[in-house]
Amino acid sequence: MASPRTSGLCPNCRKLISLDEPACPYCGIANPGSRWRMSFLSRWTGGNLDLVRLIIYTNAAFYLLSILINPAGMGITMNPLMLFSPSESSLFLMGATGTLPITQFHRWWTLITASFLHGGLLHIFFNMMALNQLGPFVVAEFGVHRFAVIYTVTGIAGFFLSYLAGIPFTIGASASICGLIGAILYFAKSRGGFYGDAMYRQAMGWVVGLVLFGLLIPGINNWAHGGGLVVGVASAFILGYEDRHKETSFHRILHLRNRRSADLGCPVGILPAFSVHGVFPLREQRITDGK
Repeated sequence: MASPRTSGLCPNCRKLISLDEPACPYCGIANPGSRWRMSFLSRWTGGNLDLVRLIIYTNAAFYLLSILINPAGMGITMNPLMLFSPSESSLFLMGATGTLPITQFHRWWTLITASFLHGGLLHIFFNMMALNQLGPFVVAEFGVHRFAVIYTVTGIAGFFLSYLAGIPFTIGASASICGLIGAILYFAKSRGGFYGDAMYRQAMGWVVGLVLFGLLIPGINNWAHGGGLVVGVASAFILGYEDRHKETSFHRILHLRNRRSADLGCPVGILPAFSVHGVFPLREQRITDGK
């Protein structure tokens, strides 16, 4: 008769442990081998769930949906960054943000949804490529719950700053992605050593590239980029990272609260629970009922 299994993957950090442990020696979660932990927590809070991939899939689904809502309004221009761009009415309907949606229509929830919308094929391609590169690193160093908090909060903060700056209509994941860069900057500077110094130089290279891109290319929402970057540093400082502070129930609760807010704010109910370039303030137009 086979002996019962005594080892497995922690449902929180996914590292191999003894399921008889009272707490995971890596992430500190209590009773990692309990049936409740292995089923509920593993499914909904970072076990088998690849949150970075889920965000990428959600962005892709939103992009396709924004085109399908009004395929006749799809833009085909000489500007490669706006190639195959959804119509502004579609983006407005799905949750673009800025002074137009917020001030005139009181759509404050768009501070969340705008991070999942994109203005063109290259726009979403560069952003998702950056997220696919940066996201797993932040998850590994901060944990999946803190990653979710950083990605969500920095997107909101970046778009809120651009709203205060008077940007009329804006979308894109870049504010959240800049937040991930800010978190990496804090991690690298705080950690120090050869590894930390190398990461810091690389992250500063990304920041310089962002600044140059924002200055040279018209239509870039530099307010959202800067706000996301600064709040990313602050969020990382407040939340800590794995080497210094293991994830706690507080981080998991923040993750779940942010995900619930996103679910309530999404106009079509698909949002989960973040190249770096291009949150585009589109041209302002009057949108009236039935048109």
